[in-house]
Amino acid sequence: MEKKNIGEKILALCNSRNLSIQDLVDTTGLSEVQINRVIESETIPSLAPLIKIARALGVRLGTFLDDAEELGPVVHRSGEVHQPASFSSQLSDANSHLDFYALASRKTNRHMEPFFIDIQPSSTHEPIFSSHEGEEFIFVLEGTAKIDYGNQTFFLHPGDSIYYDSIINHLVSSADEKPAKILAVVYTPL
Repeated sequence: MEKKNIGEKILALCNSRNLSIQDLVDTTGLSEVQINRVIESETIPSLAPLIKIARALGVRLGTFLDDAEELGPVVHRSGEVHQPASFSSQLSDANSHLDFYALASRKTNRHMEPFFIDIQPSSTHEPIFSSHEGEEFIFVLEGTAKIDYGNQTFFLHPGDSIYYDSIINHLVSSADEKPAKILAVVYTPL
């Protein structure tokens, strides 16, 4: 997945719908600076602003992450390596310690977004929480993941999982100074 493609796809969708950046500002509630950063940046925003943009354009979140389209089942082999997408939060790089590897980017019309995520310990002292419509499922593969959800904190070890409504403020991070690996499945309604 090439990071530049997301901005190009957003611009192409805006052009095809005769929408301006200001139209996106009005419908998403994001600032013009935030939207321009998404379009121009090599760092992909957190899911929350990307979901707002997708909804404003009337497309699935996966539209921005899709590679070549596949109508049938999509098999992702363990030896296949794809360029990770590093996510940050809104105008900050505070959560750029998450490297997302899309596991079904070739599947068209999907309703879930499965990711393998490498979580690096973050030195950021002011983490930025995410909130968006939908649900998330996380399964810890390696290390210890810390999930801040609303006013609760969960520490998950290998084999542990959590399923939550993502409209509540949440943050996924490493629980200690060691990396963690998780499988995450994100569902966002269209």
